[in-house]
Amino acid sequence: MCALSREEKPKSDLASEVTQEEIAKILKKVDRESAARKLTGVDHWIVYVIAVGFSCFQVYTAAFGLLPAQLQRSIHLSFAFVLVYLLFPFRRSRYSDRLSWHHYLIAAFAGLVGLYITLNYTRIMEAGGDYSTMDYIFAGLGVLFTLEAARRIVGLPIVIIAATFLIYAYLGAYFPGFLAHRGYSLRRIASHMYLTTEGILGIPLWVSSTFIYLFVLFGAFREKTGLGQLFIDISNAVAGWASGGPAKVAVVTSALEGMISGSSVANTVESGSFTIPMMKRLGYRPEFAAAVEASASTGGQIMPPIMGAAAFIMAEFLNMPYIEIAKAAAIPACLYFFGIFIEVHFEAKRSKLRGMSRDELPRFSTVMKQRGHLFLPLIAIIVFLAGGFTPLYAALMGLVVCVVAAQVRKSTRMGLRDIANAFAAGARGALGVAIACATAGIIIGVVTLTGLGLKMANGLVELAGGNLLFTLFFTMITSLILGMGAPTTANYIITSTIAAPALVLLQVAPLAAHMFVFYFGIIADLTPPVALAAYAGAGIAKADPMKTGFTATKLAIGAFIVPYIFVYNPAMLLIGTTLSTLVQNLVTASCGMFGIGVAMIGYCLAPMRWWERVWLFIGGLMLIDPATLTDSIGIGMLALGLFVQWRKSKSPHGSSI
Repeated sequence: MCALSREEKPKSDLASEVTQEEIAKILKKVDRESAARKLTGVDHWIVYVIAVGFSCFQVYTAAFGLLPAQLQRSIHLSFAFVLVYLLFPFRRSRYSDRLSWHHYLIAAFAGLVGLYITLNYTRIMEAGGDYSTMDYIFAGLGVLFTLEAARRIVGLPIVIIAATFLIYAYLGAYFPGFLAHRGYSLRRIASHMYLTTEGILGIPLWVSSTFIYLFVLFGAFREKTGLGQLFIDISNAVAGWASGGPAKVAVVTSALEGMISGSSVANTVESGSFTIPMMKRLGYRPEFAAAVEASASTGGQIMPPIMGAAAFIMAEFLNMPYIEIAKAAAIPACLYFFGIFIEVHFEAKRSKLRGMSRDELPRFSTVMKQRGHLFLPLIAIIVFLAGGFTPLYAALMGLVVCVVAAQVRKSTRMGLRDIANAFAAGARGALGVAIACATAGIIIGVVTLTGLGLKMANGLVELAGGNLLFTLFFTMITSLILGMGAPTTANYIITSTIAAPALVLLQVAPLAAHMFVFYFGIIADLTPPVALAAYAGAGIAKADPMKTGFTATKLAIGAFIVPYIFVYNPAMLLIGTTLSTLVQNLVTASCGMFGIGVAMIGYCLAPMRWWERVWLFIGGLMLIDPATLTDSIGIGMLALGLFVQWRKSKSPHGSSI
């Protein structure tokens, strides 16, 4: 959700081995948003003013009242169009940091297309579907400009997916079986996609133009005040001295980062530029160091209270308060990070890796005394969310508190220029999400126009023979495949529209169904062959990308298991559960993650044979499923496995923890 600031980050107390130039090169390989032109002179100032104006518009409407839905979304899209067409070249091979007259002409026309509904709002609202020829022309242009903007900043795969859906809407009569429909004219498709709130200007763009933008902007202010660096220093003070300290720092830092950022790649590079070199210096294999950071950073999108952008869209789709989504995600997120922490710890024990010297580390009391006030904005957001306020209001108050709190000390103080820079950075950071949401709106538009969602749901259930486990498996594969070509936000929108209804048809709780596809859309950032977060970490560690991806997948094993569990037992999502049951589930599930973690590493008190790893893995699975029978079996298996490990550690050839 929050893009990595391109500004120079504050220096850590621990020297980094990765330069800003190297980070920029890594980002360009895995993140299309990093391919933006580095403008100078007049071009820079023109784009800068537009970007600041974009943020001013968003803050103004958040503070003094949102415009009618079509106007808010139309203006938001217009700003995004102009900035994308100015910042991102038509071809990377013809990259230039200078803008010509035709760049401004195209951007201005794209902005006009984005504003078309705003300029003709009253007439279009009163038309009742009786649109003029010019309306249809601009509607068609709106679809084309959206697809081209997506190609430039998001990537070609999502454009191909959206274009395939448009072809399906037009040629529906030629499709076989249950997919067939009567087909729609180009005029009907274009108007549905752009002149109504069912397509491009649908719910995803509404969320982008309200909640998401404010949280992206909050992330930009976080960079300016140094809150991200505070997380790293606190993590070093808390866990840096422990066995395998830098790896544990990566896990803790990424969990903290996840409270205010939902970008896997940005999180990986942000904290990985510090933690990965430290891990390598203390003896971790490059692939493992990169995988730890990538898997922990990816967990940021499932970490409450501020999760990935898709979580805000989920709240709108399910018509429930966002705070309920955050509460439901709490236990699965804790299990995810606990599983990674366990694997990191026992990998360090197996490899006999020490922590860092306390002389190398910042003191917790000193860090909190100097910069602890930077936590106030985060606390404010949590308080307002818990108090029942909307995410939009909570984010707005977080921004206000961020600016006020930063004034406490000279080292974090923000002047007007700093605020303007944060506004510009926030606008640039929001472009990818805005265009992805607009493009995903095309897919939703086709689904609502043709009824494809229900058809696909019925087809998926039929393919699985009505079996829930098979339906879950097919849904998982669909989410992972889509994640290779679409960002998390678009991935979730597609799967929640097509696959989640199949789970609901099989009596799965709607929240559990949506959370299931949300999880696997996120984990696609770790899953080879396209694992952007893992590739970003590999670039920093100078490691093999594929090996890093597979190692990260192993570390994130909890994310492949927990979703199945909360579908079968919604108590994991705090659905219909009591406090005593919740505590029991959390304790047994944590024990289960312990068993799975040591099984994946192959070491606990001593090295494990293959059958010990299988035994503990199965025992861990039993414990994660919160049922009396499975818990009893799991406890027995875990106890026996640990007893074998204890006996082995006491033998002359064993090793102790």
